[in-house]
Amino acid sequence: MTPVVDLFLAMMKEEWRIHSTVFGGIWFGLFPAVIAVFAFIGSLALPIFSEAVPCTTVALLALIFFLLAGVMVGSFGLMGREFMNRRFGQASLIAYASRSLPVSEQRIFATFLVKDTIYYILLYVLPFTVGFAAATPLISLDPGYILLAFVSLTLAFLIGLSAVCFLSTLYARSVGLLAGALVALAVIVLAALPLGAATVFPPYSFLLAPGIEPLALSLLFILVPATVSVLFVTADYPDRTKRFRNSFDPLADMLRPLGSEHFIAKDALDLLRSEGGAGKVVFSFLLPVGLIWACLGILVRFTPGIDPLMIFAVLLGVISATIYNWLTEFDSFSSYTFLPVEVSRVIDGKLKSYALLSLLPVVLIVVVAAASSGAGAILPALAVFMPVSAYTLAVTVYLTGLHPNVMLYHAGVFARYVLATSPALLLIIFASIIDPRYVYGSLLLLLPAAFLLHRGRGKWQAWEMPGY
Repeated sequence: MTPVVDLFLAMMKEEWRIHSTVFGGIWFGLFPAVIAVFAFIGSLALPIFSEAVPCTTVALLALIFFLLAGVMVGSFGLMGREFMNRRFGQASLIAYASRSLPVSEQRIFATFLVKDTIYYILLYVLPFTVGFAAATPLISLDPGYILLAFVSLTLAFLIGLSAVCFLSTLYARSVGLLAGALVALAVIVLAALPLGAATVFPPYSFLLAPGIEPLALSLLFILVPATVSVLFVTADYPDRTKRFRNSFDPLADMLRPLGSEHFIAKDALDLLRSEGGAGKVVFSFLLPVGLIWACLGILVRFTPGIDPLMIFAVLLGVISATIYNWLTEFDSFSSYTFLPVEVSRVIDGKLKSYALLSLLPVVLIVVVAAASSGAGAILPALAVFMPVSAYTLAVTVYLTGLHPNVMLYHAGVFARYVLATSPALLLIIFASIIDPRYVYGSLLLLLPAAFLLHRGRGKWQAWEMPGY
């Protein structure tokens, strides 16, 4: 085999081992099956939803969801170097070993992108398509849509993946370049929106009317950013020791009234000084939230009865759980094992850090509510966001402890997470459609949230993930 093929196979094995060694190959291997099952169940509900929302709109939302999945996969992959170093000492990904391998950085990164493309299509897109295909005979849908759906979803996923690689390359070169690119992208999208989603989003155009033109345009949106990323990738990390002034003690003193001040201060410094820094906020929070708001802007055109702000508050509460992922991403309880510190105390510190960082989505809701519906919508929007955020966080803590970034790839954990959160979220969304005043009922979620957090602290106090 050629060196490139050997490199590709090594990266595929590495990706499998990262996940399978954490909780066993069987549970990780079943993860695609869980996605297929949920896709099958969701497809069976299409005839019901089609009475309220056109099938074309549902298809557009599915494509945007996979676009978002591509963004998230790209963000995680690009942070892999630090993740591996923090979790496993001097270990690192092959993609960041260009100095020790007789292969150029460009070739390594190009192989890395191909690996991510194939690996995550097998992990996400293909299982979703299989679940959809299994449901087509039961919902009287033409089987010819199966291949069309697979290609369209793949194109949407790859656009998200290549876009975040391109933006991260700009970020590595200059924060100003990234800011300029984001502003230009926003202007282009806003200018093109009146032309329709099919014009702005080629995979959607291809799904509606398969042809060479939308396919070629989709590939252009994928290949151009990916090529630029490969050509200008940089893995040149200066051989210098980073030095910082002692900010820990002054920050801990400021946070003393909150309790767990040393844990909160450590989380803050870890987040600020880790690679990516502010980039985490852009790639794993603001970008997904922007896509969600764009989706709701499209959905409200076809379903005038819904309140987009209420649904936005619900979905923002779910997305805000990624804040907890930031706080645990580069931390491991093994670093505390020689100290008189309990797991429950570490979790308490993470929860308080989460509460402080949740001011970001709260400010975002206030801004969006004031700009779209007036100040009167702020209170109900916050009444939805806060309990949904607390409940989603509680489920995450109970099921994954200090390891949400990897444990959610465990098939059993992922299935329980979806089953624990989806019914409550759907109930709140449908209740808001019937009468906006019903959203105050979501405050009842604070009760199970408190219960799950209490049980989660006790559960993880007596259990530590092997290998961490």
